[in-house]
Amino acid sequence: MDALILAGGENRRIPVIKGFIEINGRRIIESDIGLFSGLFTRIFISTNSPERYFYLGASMVGDVISQRGPMTGIFSTLISPGISEVFAAACDMPFINVSLIKYIIDRWENKWDAAVPVFNREPQPLLGIYSKRIADRMEESIKNGRRSLRDFLMRISVLYISEDEVRKIDAEGRSFVNINTMEDLKREGGEICLA
Repeated sequence: MDALILAGGENRRIPVIKGFIEINGRRIIESDIGLFSGLFTRIFISTNSPERYFYLGASMVGDVISQRGPMTGIFSTLISPGISEVFAAACDMPFINVSLIKYIIDRWENKWDAAVPVFNREPQPLLGIYSKRIADRMEESIKNGRRSLRDFLMRISVLYISEDEVRKIDAEGRSFVNINTMEDLKREGGEICLA
């Protein structure tokens, strides 16, 4: 299985590249690469600014449709050669639990279209597995302006990792914390990296 880091966010609420925010002295995206390198065959970064990420040594995937957003990043990766499914994660999630990733992978069967954990009674679509077989439906959804991953999940076959299962591994749901605002950054003790 391959991994995908979604790094194409528009950063409207925080004035930096979110993957470059430093938590515990390390950029989030660098921590993600380190975490994923022992688990996945290949690591892709979804970005329309690949020059920012060349130093990481990962493969880059740009949006093939002008409509931006996480679904477009996932779709663009799923239609890449040699991809059968991807484990997708957002670049602004600094506390992803490796045991939770392994658990989702262990539960995955190719009969599903996606596998997504549930936390706080909500699906968490930015930390889950997506199958290539949904690429056509994703493309249609994006082109029709329906870019919400949560809404899309309601139209496909999803293995939901229950909240009870998730809490046994990650009781506080730290895996789903993301840094979207300066307040989030301050609360989590992060720093802005301008280099």
